[in-house]
Amino acid sequence: MDIPVWNEWVNKVLSLDLIILNFLSYNLIFFGVVVVIVLQWLNTPYGRYARGGWGPSVNAQIAWFVQEIPAFAVPLLLVYYTDCPKLKFTPNKIFLGLFLFHYFQRSSIFPFLIRGGKPTPFIPFILAFVFCVLNGYLQGGYILKYADFGSKWMWNSRFYLGIILFCTGMFINLQADHILRNLRKQGETGYKIPRGGLFEYVSGANFFGEIVEWLGFAVANGTLPTFAFFFFTLCNIGPRACHHHQWYREKFEDYPKKRRALIPFIL
Repeated sequence: MDIPVWNEWVNKVLSLDLIILNFLSYNLIFFGVVVVIVLQWLNTPYGRYARGGWGPSVNAQIAWFVQEIPAFAVPLLLVYYTDCPKLKFTPNKIFLGLFLFHYFQRSSIFPFLIRGGKPTPFIPFILAFVFCVLNGYLQGGYILKYADFGSKWMWNSRFYLGIILFCTGMFINLQADHILRNLRKQGETGYKIPRGGLFEYVSGANFFGEIVEWLGFAVANGTLPTFAFFFFTLCNIGPRACHHHQWYREKFEDYPKKRRALIPFIL
């Protein structure tokens, strides 16, 4: 790529060009389909499924911090370095705040609460890092420059439904993470049957919570980038919940037979 073409792309990126944001959104949907197909035969190789052949290992706490922090930092950099005409509107501030709050918790609190986490292979780690860079740019950029909600958006029932779903999903996710952490005492490794909260109904309570969270974000926001993010999240961690369910049932003879994989009473 020659220098003029490269400079043109750099300018498009810094100007939050709508073509780039739409391109990222459609690719997120496309790769969501690819991921859900691939994960029918492959377990994403981190955590309990970590194995050789995916590069050198990265400490779990370091991996989670480094891979998640771009989704928090990139929107803030966009606020500082780019034109943000929509940030003056209250709905845009709310949506940006919700996104940043999630990723602040995910990058700066969650990793340092991990107990006995297995190292993450380098390839899944770097893929997660790239995703968070691009998604932070996509969600932040669209909210800051293009998302136009109008003066009545905050009085729309859709907005309140989405916010309720987002907060409910985040609560489920945080509670599930707390339950999983406390299965292990300090210095312990290994796995136990999680009990309490939504784990009484599904094996992937933490995944269900995050899916509901981003569903709520998409419902309240109603834009292509937020739908693409929700869809990719569903395609990426939905199958992992099913893998966990199968793994628990194979490992523990006394695993609750009525417990589902991802959606209470259904799946």
